[in-house]
Amino acid sequence: MDFDPARDYPLGTRRPDLVTTPGGIPLADLTLAAVREGTLEAEEMRATPETLRRQADVARAAGRPELAANLERAAELASVPADDILAIYTALRPHRSSAAELEGWAGRLEAAGAPAAAAFVREAAEVYAQRGLLAREPAAV
Repeated sequence: MDFDPARDYPLGTRRPDLVTTPGGIPLADLTLAAVREGTLEAEEMRATPETLRRQADVARAAGRPELAANLERAAELASVPADDILAIYTALRPHRSSAAELEGWAGRLEAAGAPAAAAFVREAAEVYAQRGLLAREPAAV
């Protein structure tokens, strides 16, 4: 599998053989008819970490390092349960979490194999601390 991010973009058109669902269903089989027939589960409509990493390579080759970094974090998060993603999103809203709570999320992300996403949460916690956007720590009793 020789992948060239400049030559093979867009993946879905030029290299559909490299795009599959988490269960291994090929891109060509992702059809509206399959959804209507009930043969395609909603979970299969998610991007795989491999596809997201290839998209990051494409972005990097196009001179878009910020987009590449976002896609790399997305690749890490592709295996994190949706409920956890929603909880992290909520925790990152201003005044919702303390520094300790955000550090807890960062630790869980690292344990789940998402070090770049964990670093992002830690960076957010630092910025929130500087700007007064952290929730207050519970008072010691």
